[in-house]
Amino acid sequence: QVKPQFESRANMNCGVFTAIEYKVQVVAGTMYYIKVQVSDVEYVHLKVFQSLPYENQGPNLVSFQTGKTRDDPLTYF
Repeated sequence: QVKPQFESRANMNCGVFTAIEYKVQVVAGTMYYIKVQVSDVEYVHLKVFQSLPYENQGPNLVSFQTGKTRDDPLTYF
């Protein structure tokens, strides 16, 4: 659901967009930290906020880090 947001903000078109790993942080909603494969060798880390269900809003891409590898640890940022 956040692929179009990422592609627009990062100014790139991803043929591959596969979540590899994620972490969850509960706030006033849920913050997801997701490692995503965007090409054969390139990965990005996404920070995605999902508001509480009653707010009826989809996931929102808060920030991202590019230039990651599969072995880079997924950390809170």
